Amino acid sequence: MAKTIFITGASRGFGKIWAEAFLKRGDKVVATARNTDTLNDLVATYGDAILPLQLDVNNREQVFTAVNKANQHFGVIDVLINNAGYGLFGTIEETSEQEARDQIETNVFGLLWVTQAVLPIMREQGRGHIIQVSSVLGLVTLPILGLYNASKFAVEGLSETLASEVKGFGINVSLIEPNGFSTDWAGASAINSKPMEIYDPIRAAFQAGLTEDSFGVPEATSDAVLKLVDSENPPLRLFLGKVALPWVQQVYAGRLSEWAEWSDVATAAHGK
Repeated sequence: MAKTIFITGASRGFGKIWAEAFLKRGDKVVATARNTDTLNDLVATYGDAILPLQLDVNNREQVFTAVNKANQHFGVIDVLINNAGYGLFGTIEETSEQEARDQIETNVFGLLWVTQAVLPIMREQGRGHIIQVSSVLGLVTLPILGLYNASKFAVEGLSETLASEVKGFGINVSLIEPNGFSTDWAGASAINSKPMEIYDPIRAAFQAGLTEDSFGVPEATSDAVLKLVDSENPPLRLFLGKVALPWVQQVYAGRLSEWAEWSDVATAAHGK
């Protein structure tokens, strides 16, 4: 059965790839972007099946207007994919106040506004699926990406809480956690803080750790996302790529070991 999908950040990368995958199989898509001209090719190919909407997710009023317009246009929103966001490269010390605020504003608050806007619609429908595009960096971290890591850790906590709050309304919540993929996320879409020479060795080590095999093929993710959307019992978390799960398993094994090592101290702190 065809679904209606609302996707933010659909101008390029994952958002556009997934929008086209849905359209190809006969779904209807509300595709949002800051510049809807980037969606002209999809409109030319798929016509009325796609509704392009100009949207800056940082503008809460505009978000609610866009979501309500989409619902009025197609009569339903079955799935929300919160994909809008970007990467900020820079060490914690290098990051300016404005860069930090902008990163959290888009990656966390933008996602929150769209989620809040769609919830009343899905509650009234008695069904829906909210898919938050997080990252493996919402579970583990890399240097040079501190504020991005922080934004995705926030998305993880927000969304896991949301899942427990809305399950009774027939609404599912899933977090997509990709490892690195060969999109322009680290290129034209990224912001770079002004570098400090003292951190050059950290940057060099970061770059040295990246290999061609570290990055997946973006187009290969479509089948996984289609399966997630079609699942009657979707998971809370879905990794994309072959790097993410082994990495998280390794890091969490270390965390569990350290927590166990300090468990006597932790228990004594309870006081009774």
